[in-house]
Amino acid sequence: MPDAIPTPLIVLVACPAGEPADALARAIVASRLAACVNRLPGIRSTYRWQGEIVTDDESLLMVKTTAEAYPALEAFVRERHPYEVPEIVAIPAVAGHDPYLAWVAANVDVSQAPLSRS
Repeated sequence: MPDAIPTPLIVLVACPAGEPADALARAIVASRLAACVNRLPGIRSTYRWQGEIVTDDESLLMVKTTAEAYPALEAFVRERHPYEVPEIVAIPAVAGHDPYLAWVAANVDVSQAPLSRS
């Protein structure tokens, strides 16, 4: 029986548009906490913050990772994200193309992740 593929996750992270999003995406992949990060530029977010309704231009990162790597990924993003309360939302990938999911799992290696800076 073949090895089971680790539980895949898609983690959504909203970021300031431009270089902050690019830098965070590169750092996540370089750290081996994700196999791939898609950056969706040009989103416009409206939200309530400190009693006010705010609208900002942002980029949305779609981070392809595994459930095993999620705690380290969340800590990594919290440390490096410029927002006081960053959006970090994990969505389980309940189905997918097995070769792609195997590729994601093969390219995520929590043991290679940098230690926390805090």
